[in-house]
Amino acid sequence: MARVLIIDDDPAMVQVISDLCVQAGHTPIPYTSGARALEFMRGHAPELIITDVLMEGVSGIDVLHAARALLPQVPVVLISASKQLEVVVQGMRAGAFDYVLKPFKVDEFLAVVRRSLDENASVEGQQHNASGAREHLRFENIIGKSPRMREVFGLIEKVANTDSTILIGGESGTGKELVARALHFKSERKAKPFVAINCSALPENLLESELFGHKKGAFTGAVQDKVGLFEEAEGGTVFLDEINSMAPLLQTKLLRVLQERTVRRVGDNRTTPIHVRVLAATNEPLHDKLKTGGFRQDLYYRLAVIQLEIPALRQRADDIPLLVEHFLRKHSYGRSRGEYAQIDGAASHALCSYDWPGNVRELENAMERACVLCDHGLIQMRDLPSHVQDSSFTRTLPLAFVEGGGEVDLNSVLLPIGKSLEYVLSTVERRFIEETLLFNEGIRERAAHMLGISTATLYRKIENERRSQSKGAVEQSARSLLG
Repeated sequence: MARVLIIDDDPAMVQVISDLCVQAGHTPIPYTSGARALEFMRGHAPELIITDVLMEGVSGIDVLHAARALLPQVPVVLISASKQLEVVVQGMRAGAFDYVLKPFKVDEFLAVVRRSLDENASVEGQQHNASGAREHLRFENIIGKSPRMREVFGLIEKVANTDSTILIGGESGTGKELVARALHFKSERKAKPFVAINCSALPENLLESELFGHKKGAFTGAVQDKVGLFEEAEGGTVFLDEINSMAPLLQTKLLRVLQERTVRRVGDNRTTPIHVRVLAATNEPLHDKLKTGGFRQDLYYRLAVIQLEIPALRQRADDIPLLVEHFLRKHSYGRSRGEYAQIDGAASHALCSYDWPGNVRELENAMERACVLCDHGLIQMRDLPSHVQDSSFTRTLPLAFVEGGGEVDLNSVLLPIGKSLEYVLSTVERRFIEETLLFNEGIRERAAHMLGISTATLYRKIENERRSQSKGAVEQSARSLLG
């Protein structure tokens, strides 16, 4: 069974294609808006994309270009009227796998779907050895291999297919909406709408109208009836981001919705039953607000049936190299297919050393900037934001180590009598490796990455040092015996 993303601004055509996909044993993911489909693509990877060519706003060609950048391994099939052949040719040149002309025969359409999915499976098989290690570190487009993230993935698997409300915690930029989308698309609601809203982005009166809808004439400017997000998401999921910023009056109305499973539009005296799952997120702990009365305790307990905390990027630094690679692939604009920007050792060290207070979002912005600014496809220190560079310089390990250890004035360093330059350099190297291992909590793979050498080279240097120390201990013991 494959997930097929279907995009057409004609709801009837979306329904026809969805039915055909179900008939073929696949899961349709229908969208009548190219813009909304792009939001889905930024967080998830279907096995096939089928899109109409001419749509208002974001066109099928726009979708194709985005797919080539975000999901290069996913085949795209274009649907077009025969009079739009020039656009189809343009799309095929841009990388579409195939096309279908309207009106189409069912067997021909299903044959194109089958060929597209077979091609996708073939490409994945060819790339398995090269990309397998990378792909098993991806969970619904959330990148991570650290123990903290594996805990998050495990909890998502456990609770995705329930109707329980979930409160997702984590600093800004940690990927709370990605987690919410993963919960939705791993549930039985995945074919229904996922509707997200940031509660801090709108004033109280507008947020109420967005959430619950309004009747014509309910307030100045309400020139027609409006369906709220809870009704729009019928059968699916509503994600309330930054719920911590919601005003007290709206908290009361939201609590009533969760308790009664009905909504009342602004200015209406009737209620409408709803069948949605509610996910909420907060970028700050709610305990202080509970104590001061800034957040309703009864609403908190309704929302936090299950709590899921997303770690800050500095708490899962092992994932930084994986994220860097992912963003290199995503933001290497204008390069030939399969070619991505590279990054040198100093820049890589800087990225791994920085604390990333803005978390994954800040890292992605830095990588997009670097991909645009770099020369000849190589990202260097100068291509990174200045604050990332400065952090790297302040946290760089001191090189002026001598036998006594510590940081010293280079001008005062004198070679010990009878000791060669090679001896002093080897001492500096040893201390540098020791400090780097200490900095990386003994994780040799990370230390090797920071040092710009292979893990095998680091292991060899450590082993050589052990042998040298063992030999020195034997010689010292012999001298003691000889007295």
